[in-house]
Amino acid sequence: MSGTPVASTQSPDPASAATQEPPQNGLGIDQLVLQYLRSRGHTAAEKALQESVESGSPDDKGKSSESTASPAISSEELIRKLAVFAQKPSRPGENILKETANVLQELAAMGNPSSIQNLIASIGTLGAEDILSLDPTDKTEGFRELEAWVDGSLDMYRPEFRPILFPIFVHFYLDLIQFGFKEAALKFYTVFSPSLSASHSSTLHHLSTLLLPAHVQNDELAQRFRNEKYAVRMSRSGFGLLVGWLTEGVGGEALGAGEGFSGEKGKRGRAAVMRVVNNHLRFDVTPSSSTAVSPYAWEESTGLLSSIIPQTSGSSTIVTSALTFNSSKGELKLGQPPLPEELRTETERVLREQAMVDRDPAAHYDLQFLRPPAVAGVTAPSISDLPPHPPAFKTIDVNREVEKIRDARKRIRLEPSALHGLDANSPQAAAARSRALPSICCYTVHDAPEGVPSCTFSPDTSLMAAGFSESYIRLWSLKGEKLRGMRSDFQSNAVRDATSLKKIRERGGTTTRKLIGHSGPVYSLSFDPLSGSAAPPKYLLSASADATTRLWSLDTMTNVVAYRGHQNPVWDVQWSPMGIYFATASRDRTARLWSTDRTSALRIYAGHLSDVDCVRFHPNSLYLATGSSDWTARLWDVQRGSCVRVFVGHQGIVSTLAFSPDGRYLASAGEDLAINIWDIGSGRRIKKMTGHTASIYSLAFSAESTMLVSGGADWTVRCWDVKGAGGLPAKRDGMVNGFGSESANAKDEESSETTDLMATFPTKRTPIIDVHFTPRNLCLVVGPHLSPEQR
Repeated sequence: MSGTPVASTQSPDPASAATQEPPQNGLGIDQLVLQYLRSRGHTAAEKALQESVESGSPDDKGKSSESTASPAISSEELIRKLAVFAQKPSRPGENILKETANVLQELAAMGNPSSIQNLIASIGTLGAEDILSLDPTDKTEGFRELEAWVDGSLDMYRPEFRPILFPIFVHFYLDLIQFGFKEAALKFYTVFSPSLSASHSSTLHHLSTLLLPAHVQNDELAQRFRNEKYAVRMSRSGFGLLVGWLTEGVGGEALGAGEGFSGEKGKRGRAAVMRVVNNHLRFDVTPSSSTAVSPYAWEESTGLLSSIIPQTSGSSTIVTSALTFNSSKGELKLGQPPLPEELRTETERVLREQAMVDRDPAAHYDLQFLRPPAVAGVTAPSISDLPPHPPAFKTIDVNREVEKIRDARKRIRLEPSALHGLDANSPQAAAARSRALPSICCYTVHDAPEGVPSCTFSPDTSLMAAGFSESYIRLWSLKGEKLRGMRSDFQSNAVRDATSLKKIRERGGTTTRKLIGHSGPVYSLSFDPLSGSAAPPKYLLSASADATTRLWSLDTMTNVVAYRGHQNPVWDVQWSPMGIYFATASRDRTARLWSTDRTSALRIYAGHLSDVDCVRFHPNSLYLATGSSDWTARLWDVQRGSCVRVFVGHQGIVSTLAFSPDGRYLASAGEDLAINIWDIGSGRRIKKMTGHTASIYSLAFSAESTMLVSGGADWTVRCWDVKGAGGLPAKRDGMVNGFGSESANAKDEESSETTDLMATFPTKRTPIIDVHFTPRNLCLVVGPHLSPEQR
């Protein structure tokens, strides 16, 4: 058959040796393995195996030599074994060949499928014997022992050992599927995936859909794991302990394990782990001690990093560390944008006039908000650094700045520090909570059986918009005012002033309006920020699965422009704080910058390895943050289009982002149920906050940047202390009369809430898809009500 010679050429040494003459004295399986290890450069493993072979008795050696002299493998037997790789065209989840006895006849009748030929051709240098002698129980036993060793290690080492479990689990599962052990793979997944689901739920679900070798070969994520080295950061002492366990099987076993991980099964299991470690992992060994590194810091340099770190064009040096890349990009200008002097002067004049009219003696203190003090260590941009903007200001600009001053003066000061060290049951707790926590107003969308992918509030909180899966947008007036557009039967030359403009408005109207124009689900909405909190917005942007972004006029209630350029669904859209530009994020792996007066994109930000799921502008409009399905977030220079920061640390899709109002911090969250706070200047993660039990959909900072509010699919709103130290609570001593009390530690073991979680506000059945802080620190949240059948 045409596929047979390919198999023999892929593994000439073992197969030809077995065909020509039986192994004699020195050519047993042990010697073949030693030769293989030597050729691949695995000196440590070669030495360990050599010592174990030499330490055996002569009788054992004789028995081993006799037992390992396996007969030659015929090409027919090889094809029978590889027949599991063919899948039924009509039902992709099933094998087309069931009985090995009739494989050759059925393959001949099928014309020798190309899938079988490709898989035979892809056999590595391990040779056919290695594939045929694979035992799926080795991987199960190896992972069970590795997990027991990690869980049995000291508390100081456990955080740096835990990240190694996930890549080994992935490769074991892919190996079992690749070699046709579907039932063993499913059993392996069922047994071991629950312990990893907290941080890797989305990836694990994706893996569970790979059921045939053809799936593995054609899946992008599986091929990334196969072709890239998974980086693992580890201390020198921790790495030494890992090597000791892999080679000797000692240390870290659970209490009562007796002889530890010895025995033939243990050796084969450790050998399976060692193969993955040697072939697919890359260790970044740091001289720092385990206690000197934060428990969450180990995963910052963990993952498939070689392709997600941008490389400098023309440079021969390959950067594999996010911190190295971030430090090479230099200092960023993260300060507040300057106010043009003419606009500042006019705003001060208006404030003084209003103070005289209101006879407010304290009004002169308001002027200090127009000239905020410089923040130490933060560089502020100049007017020339900002993207191009209109040279002259308008009345709406003055009104916006005046309203900012009023908001700052009347803002409710949230003080999360008031709850530090306070007993929740004490008499002072209620008063402290009122100072520390915001008032939260929740809006619920009913009668939306098809789903509500997006919702948003206008900056002045007068409007709310929701995008529906049925491809339309609905507006609500939160003040109960009628939403009226323009009549379609008027002549443009009849409009001469504001009075004549009012005459052509619709006479009727309701408090809600439907906007129709998209041909797919509406995934994101954004009101224009030009009016700020001083007046209702004039425009609305919407992004849809139809690959377009549309601009809607809220005066006429019609679609004004459709922006086309993305080739796939547009997941997110957001206005720049300047109100002239906006950015989009798409499934085509790019983010794009647009201006309202042009129908083509101004900049394309390319570099992510998967969907760009969310996009946010920095408060000073100089930078753009993107979150992606490749588990990273990036910061881009808006005008140059270059990546200036990479944030690595999430273990799942990054679904939402938020900048702090002071411009110093970036919050990111996603499918790994964690919220990360990043210092933008250094690119380092400040802390990781956990507590959500399902995907996190939205984040918002308070006006002082001291509190973060999150909403997610677990039907809760949660408040977080940004400035607090955080971290998991210390375990309580559950010893009772010298014995461990399970009930005392059960809650601690199950809880993943970090200490910076200040409060949790549950809803009945409403996933929170948008959270929004007003300029005066009132929190607004919204989500659709799910009927019991929808869950």
